[in-house]
Amino acid sequence: MSSNDALAALRAAGSALGDVDVSGWDESALTDKLAELSDALCQLDAQVSRVADAVRARGYRIAEPVAA
Repeated sequence: MSSNDALAALRAAGSALGDVDVSGWDESALTDKLAELSDALCQLDAQVSRVADAVRARGYRIAEPVAA
């Protein structure tokens, strides 16, 4: 995957997560989907951590953007 494709994929994933709002889910929906939601979040966390660790391993710092 090219660097441009990788960044586009990361931005798309971030955008998709921005559309997720579990506050509107009723209790039964949240309960029914909790295991699946937990699995998806753990997978995302592992992949984001893997990419960040690889960047840090090359001697670069991951910095949060400064608010405008």
